[in-house]
Amino acid sequence: ALMGISAVVKDLPALVRKIRQTADAIVTSEPDLLLIVDSPDFTHRVARRVRAKLPHLPVVNYVCPSVWAWRPQRAKSMRGYVDHVLCLLPFEVDALKRLDGPAGTFVGHRLTADGSLNRAHEAQSACKLDAAQPTLLILPGSRRGEVRGLLPFFGETVEFLEGEGVSPRLVLPTVAHVEPLVREITASWTRKPEIVIGAEARHQAFAEADAAIAASGTVTLELALAGVPLISCYRTDLLARFLRHLITSWSASLPNLIADRPVVPELYDFMLRPGYAGRHLLALLEDGPMRAAQRKGFQSIRERMETERPAGDIAADAVLSLLG
Repeated sequence: ALMGISAVVKDLPALVRKIRQTADAIVTSEPDLLLIVDSPDFTHRVARRVRAKLPHLPVVNYVCPSVWAWRPQRAKSMRGYVDHVLCLLPFEVDALKRLDGPAGTFVGHRLTADGSLNRAHEAQSACKLDAAQPTLLILPGSRRGEVRGLLPFFGETVEFLEGEGVSPRLVLPTVAHVEPLVREITASWTRKPEIVIGAEARHQAFAEADAAIAASGTVTLELALAGVPLISCYRTDLLARFLRHLITSWSASLPNLIADRPVVPELYDFMLRPGYAGRHLLALLEDGPMRAAQRKGFQSIRERMETERPAGDIAADAVLSLLG
């Protein structure tokens, strides 16, 4: 959340206008329940305005804001306009309770029921490391700022690996709106990556991968659930660095937070050095203790993420209980 704060500040005037328009439309429609989904900078302000005019309307928040990571005081303030939170991550219910926030229910994450991701996990469980020519995934993020900030560094890390005698097959899953930028940046690379588009192609690449270097975010959880050893990287902008004191989480990596221990190495800002990242990858590209420890950690993450029923069923029960 903090890494994307600059974009929110830039779009603030339009955001305020949309908040007012959306809240007014909801009040006019007089619904039986308001379900807000993610995007707390927008949805929570809408919910606040609606609660002021429709005080008895039940409000449910699908996707817990990252109050466990920064600005924890938001949890307590949520009680004024949110009645229940549907949490995607297993530790969030306890975090809300600890921070005196609204009641929460762990409903599970869509990724655990993703067919192509589960097939990638099955393939990873069955395959062995290709030491002759390992496959390295390069995942620089889905925002242009992330790609500009990380992809050149990822290229330098690949050069380091080649200098150490490791020449991996490179696969770069991306999304359509940043594909031109990805191709522009990688055009000068000595070893060109195979660029693939879309979720199915990405998960097929996961099935074939031996390791990954990835931008911090949900994709690191995807990789962990698939069983792909990885390092997580992020580069903060000036405003985010200025506000770093607001961060309360011990890790920015979802796999680490779910496991409640360091599983995935995190490299950020001054730590983004090709030799440092490259040495981590070399350790993951051999059948050694670091690779084994990650894969063991990924299994515990998968177990913690599993639910007995589909997420939609659990969420529906929680919503219906508020309707009486």
